[in-house]
Amino acid sequence: MTPQELVVRMLPPFGGWLALAALALPGGSPLRGAAVVLFLAAGPGAAMVRVCAPALGARPAEGPVERRDADFARHSDLLERLMLTLFLSIGALMLVATVLIATHTFSAQRVLLTLTLLTTLAAFCPPLRASPRPRTPKGSAQ
Repeated sequence: MTPQELVVRMLPPFGGWLALAALALPGGSPLRGAAVVLFLAAGPGAAMVRVCAPALGARPAEGPVERRDADFARHSDLLERLMLTLFLSIGALMLVATVLIATHTFSAQRVLLTLTLLTTLAAFCPPLRASPRPRTPKGSAQ
């Protein structure tokens, strides 16, 4: 692993620890709100998408029959990863908050701490391997 890959891998957990540190700022501070919102919107999802990246990139995007945009596959993959990052982050946030509410231990600090720990754990996970493409029998029309 190169130093650049390590830095990219550790950005989401660093954002979580930075958001936790920002809780020490006054309650109405825009810096505190920005750090927390940015982490909650992208941090956990970015760590999970990084783990799944090889599996996501195994099959390229298929565009329309008429190719007007030469970069369709690249743009489509980027949009897919951005949306997955956002929705996985929101899903993880909702799941953690629901569990903490169900156990009567809900607080914003606990939600943020739990998501930061899960993001740190996901950053240490190795990437998934891409599954091989299914083989088509000889003579088939696919």
